[in-house]
Amino acid sequence: MAVSVSVLTIPSFDSGSCNRLAAPSCSSKLSSSTSLQFPLHTQKFRVGNTGVCSPSRPRVLPLVKAKKQSFSSFDDLLANSDKPVLVDFYATWCGPCQFMGPVLNEVSARLQDKIQVVKIDTEKYPSIADKFRIKALPTFILFRDGEPYDRFEGALTADQLIQRIENSLKVKQ
Repeated sequence: MAVSVSVLTIPSFDSGSCNRLAAPSCSSKLSSSTSLQFPLHTQKFRVGNTGVCSPSRPRVLPLVKAKKQSFSSFDDLLANSDKPVLVDFYATWCGPCQFMGPVLNEVSARLQDKIQVVKIDTEKYPSIADKFRIKALPTFILFRDGEPYDRFEGALTADQLIQRIENSLKVKQ
C-alpha cells in the first residue's frame, strides 16, 4: 500500500470581494390599526466590520508549502527518517485541523533541523488512523526511531506546539 503525505495548502481569502447587503425600501403599513411603519429608504450596511470585509486590513492567510512524497508504507516513512517525525492526523472537514495548517508550517520552519512534520489524512488512510487509535482530530504523534514517543490532541499555537515538542524530546532551540 502506497502512502502519500503532505502539508495542507491553505487558500488565501480575498477581502476585496466583500458582500454588501441592502435592505429593500418600502412604505407600507402593517395594518390599519397599528402605527408601525417601515422606513422609506434603508442605507446599505456592511457585514463583518471587524476585519472580514474591512478594506483597510485584508485577511490573507499564508500559503503552506506542500511537499508531497510517496512511500511504500507509513513504516518506511518512519524508518527512513533521520530525525523525529511529528505526524498530524487530520481530516479536511475539521476546522481545528485547518487552523493547524499555518501553525505546522511555522513549527516546521522553526524546528527544521530537529524534526520532520508530516500530515496524514485520516479519511484517505483509515487503516493508519485505526492502527494508532485516532479518535479525536487533530491528533499529533511524535515518533522517535520509528516508534510513537509522545501523543497529544487538539489545536495549539505554534509556541505551545514547539514547547511540547522540545519538552518531549529534551531539545533546546
